[in-house]
Amino acid sequence: MAEKVMQAVQYESYGGGASGLKHVEVPVPTPKDDEVLLKLEAASINPVDWKIQKGALRAMLMPAKFPHIPCTDVSGEVVEVGQQVKDFKAGDKVLAKLSTQHGGGLAEFVVASESLTAARPYEVSAADAAGLPVAGLTAYDALTEIGGIKLDGSEPKNVLITAASGGVGLYAVQLAKLGSNHVTATCGARNIDLVKGLGADEVLDYKTPEGVSLKSPSGKKYDAVINCATGIRWSIFDPNLAKNGVVVDLTPSARSMFTFALKKLTFSKKRLVPFIVSIKTEGLKHLAELVKDGKLKTIIDSKFPLSKAEDAWAKSIDGHATGKIIVEP
Repeated sequence: MAEKVMQAVQYESYGGGASGLKHVEVPVPTPKDDEVLLKLEAASINPVDWKIQKGALRAMLMPAKFPHIPCTDVSGEVVEVGQQVKDFKAGDKVLAKLSTQHGGGLAEFVVASESLTAARPYEVSAADAAGLPVAGLTAYDALTEIGGIKLDGSEPKNVLITAASGGVGLYAVQLAKLGSNHVTATCGARNIDLVKGLGADEVLDYKTPEGVSLKSPSGKKYDAVINCATGIRWSIFDPNLAKNGVVVDLTPSARSMFTFALKKLTFSKKRLVPFIVSIKTEGLKHLAELVKDGKLKTIIDSKFPLSKAEDAWAKSIDGHATGKIIVEP
């Protein structure tokens, strides 16, 4: 019997950007005992995907090998299950987070671990679901686990979200407002109305003096900052923080790691905490339910077919997308 093949997009070495992506025909993967085989309906691109291509995570052995099919956030239909899989069957609609080392999302089929796969409610589209794993859970965990922000309205606090019109920021604004928190956000001028429409109480153009200083127009001090931007110094955050305020840094640099260590050594009540998301099935289920219930929206910047994946890749690298960039096989 002839081996089943599929269309995929991969790169063969570090570097090259969008022009380094190649359209290929490769074998359809076979699921292991604890995996499901998905026919993909949507994948979303995260900045970490092209940073891996640039070699930024080479020291962490990413990707695991070349050639590499990138992207980890996917949604689709189960077509086959491994022998030990209990929660899914062929025909189920799901969303999943693939291994960062191995990727596989820019393809027609992919295998996903059952432990990082969640059922997708029929009310939630494949594209909306594919945006959730990394960006949605980063926003959720940064707010709740490090920022100490309640999302049930029981203890409203003041939250600042920088670069709020990006993939993580747009989720963070919505989630923070679920808890009746006071949200200040920064973004580019063209996205101010969008961010306000998602619930932000105050929105600053990041290019203005007010946006650069991060000062709340209402004079509030921030209990938590979800920092999705790069290049903001601690000296900017410090005067705007409440006495026990925390900056959750989603794009940690060497400078921010130094600040993190210094604050720990000096027992400072104000903290900067570098953050890396940990994906759990329960989190995926929870976010999908919030989308189903109309409490959370995936803001989609643009959609591309798999045949135009390099255009989607270039747009993500450009850094000016508003929301998620989706590739549909």
